Amino acid sequence: MSRWRPPPPRSTAIITREGFERLKAELDELWHRKRPEVVKALAAAAAEGDRSENAEYTYRKKQLGEIDRRVRYLSKRIPSLRVADAAPTRTDTIFFGAHIELENAESGDVVCYRIVGPDETNARLGHISIDSPLARAALKQRVDDEFKAHLPAGVTTYIVIDVRYDREDR
Repeated sequence: MSRWRPPPPRSTAIITREGFERLKAELDELWHRKRPEVVKALAAAAAEGDRSENAEYTYRKKQLGEIDRRVRYLSKRIPSLRVADAAPTRTDTIFFGAHIELENAESGDVVCYRIVGPDETNARLGHISIDSPLARAALKQRVDDEFKAHLPAGVTTYIVIDVRYDREDR
C-alpha cells in the first residue's frame, strides 16, 4: 500500500479587490519588515557561539523558514489571481462577491455570508470560499429561490432571502 494521494483540486484563482490588497500588504510586510528583523536576530544568535544548543538560533531559523515559505507562496499566488472588481449586470442573482442572506428551510435559521475567493475566507466575518459546497450550490440562485446544498453534515435546503453587491463587509 502506497502513501500516494492525488493532489487536491486547485482553488479558484479569483479574489476581491480588498482581499488582493490585503495579500499584497502581507507580502510587503513580510519581505520588507519582518524578514530583515528575523535575519538580524538570527545573525546575533549565530554570533553567540555553539549553535547546537542555541535555542534562540534554532527558533530564528524556523521562523525564517516560515516567513520564506509564505513569501514564496504569495509571490507565486498573487500574479495568478484575477481581481473581480465590478458587480455583475444581474444584481438579483448570486455570483462571486455577493452578500447573501439565506434561510434554512428545515430550521428557519437565517445566515448571512459573502462569497469570496479561497485566499480570503474568514468564518468570523462570514466570508465563505466560492469553492465551498454551500457557495457552489447557491451560485446563480435568485431571491426566493430554494436550493439544496450537499454539506458535510448532510443535504440542507436553503431559501434565498437577499442578495447584495455593496463594498461594505457585514
